[in-house]
Order: sequence, then structure tokens, then C-alpha cells
Amino acid sequence: MSQELHRSVLLREAVDALVTDPGGFYIDGTFGRGGHSAAILEKLDAHGRLLAIDKDPQAVEFARERFGNEQRLEIWHGSFAEMDSAAADRRGSVSGILLDLGVSSPQLDQAERGFSFMQDGPLDMRMDTSRGMSAADWVNSESEAEMARVFKEYGEERFARRMAAAIVRRRAEKPFERTLDLAEVVKAANPAWEKGKHPATRVFQAIRIHINGELEDLQRALDAAMDLLAPAGRLVVISFHSLEDRMVKRFIRDKERGPKLPRGLPVMDSQIEKTLRAVGKAVKAEAQELGDNVRSRSAVMRVAEKL
Repeated sequence: MSQELHRSVLLREAVDALVTDPGGFYIDGTFGRGGHSAAILEKLDAHGRLLAIDKDPQAVEFARERFGNEQRLEIWHGSFAEMDSAAADRRGSVSGILLDLGVSSPQLDQAERGFSFMQDGPLDMRMDTSRGMSAADWVNSESEAEMARVFKEYGEERFARRMAAAIVRRRAEKPFERTLDLAEVVKAANPAWEKGKHPATRVFQAIRIHINGELEDLQRALDAAMDLLAPAGRLVVISFHSLEDRMVKRFIRDKERGPKLPRGLPVMDSQIEKTLRAVGKAVKAEAQELGDNVRSRSAVMRVAEKL
């Protein structure tokens, strides 16, 4: 397999925040093309261990090619939402968990993966091509109302109903099979293009999030992290759109505050069970990285520590 160029976003910042014990056990929930994993391994000593997870079969194959002889690394094919199963024997002893929620450059750049509205390819968009419904299956069968809901909720698309109606009208004549075909229909249905943004951007994002269950997986992964992390273990999450970042921010905030109690209950703040603390403020890419990698412009990193 060719080693497609992929620059891991916030590489130094993420790994520095994550690795506090060189001999600890760490989880990279999104291996991608191994940028973060390689940097983590550089910081680990001979006793340190890393579990790398990815749902993309191509990423898993690449990991086995690149790191096949690395004794400190275990590769696991699946979603990071299932990391509690992948690391079941490590409950309460994990030193750090990294979740990079971005789509990797090879996924975006390979037309045959069907993620891109800029290149023509089969309308697929599945992270795990070995299972699940493709984007084509979904847009050719879903109800207009549900499509509009997905576009509005996951794409934050103002013209969701108009775009869903256009898709339903067109598919009655001919089913969608190709990415550029869908992009053109959405483009024509968008009456107000945003400067510097392709008019199909939000719809493609929404479909990808929906068919891959990305937000549901993220919530499951955050919950699993609480069981897996050891006291003082770090959770590092890099988000690339506001829906994810809001989820992560709210999760950390709620765990910092502890369970909600009835007003007036005679309980001191020190008696409330709090399970996380935020470490620093949200981190964004610096000017040099922004210049080198345009995909870093929307990245936001949040770090929390298990109490």
C-alpha cells in the first residue's frame, strides 16, 4: 500500500498533553496513518504500550505494514466506541486516550472512498468499507423528512429541506451512484453559497456523520474512557466541527461539576463526586501549522484528566 501523505493535526501539542508516564499504557482511538501513534511511541520507554484502533481496513493494513515489528504496539480493527472491549483487561489502568476525530487525508483524497464532493467516485463514505450502508444506499432510500433532519442536525444546513426535496425529485428519475452527481444536485438547490466553501460541504458532512454513526460513537467512547482511565490519566480529543467540539466540551464540563443535585440539598462542594478536570484551555493550531496544513484550521483540542 502506498504511504499517502497525511499530516497529523496538533501532533506535538496532543502527544505532549497525552503522555505523562513513559512506561504507561495508551490508546490511540483513531490510528489513521499513524502520525500520532508514531509520536507516542517515541515518548514511550521499553515498558510502555500503545493500543491503536481504527475502523478503516486500509488504515489497519497500513498500521500492520508500518509497525508490524513494533512489540510495544497492538493494532485493533474496530470503532473507538468499542475500546472498552479492545482494552477490557486494562480497566482503570490506562494512562491516556487520544481521539483525533478528523477524516484522514487518504480517505478524503481517494476518489473511490466517496467522501469528496470535489472528485468523482462511487458514493460510499463508509469509514469501514466491510460493513454498513453506503451513502448511495441511504440517499436513494431515505425519506425526505429524515434526510432534511440529518442535513439540518449534522450539517447545520439552513436549506436542508430544499436540498432533501431536490434529492428525492432527482432519484425518482435516476438513482444516485457518484459523488459529483450528488454534489451537483445539492449545489443547484443551494440558493446562498458561502464564500470559500463548496455549496455541498454541509450535506456531505451530514451524510458522512450519519452513516458512520460518528456522534453516537463519540459519546460511547467518552463514556468508555471514564472506565478505562487510571487516576491522573489523560483524555485528549481533537475535534474538527462544532457538533463534536460541543459534545466534548459539555462532557468535560459535566464530569467536572459532578452529578446534578436538587437545589437546597445540604451538600458541600467537596462532597460532590467529580471525575474529570479540564487541563488548560482549548488549543488551536498555530500560524505555522495553519500555513502548512489547511485542514488544521478547524481543529480544536481539549484535554482532561481523570480524578
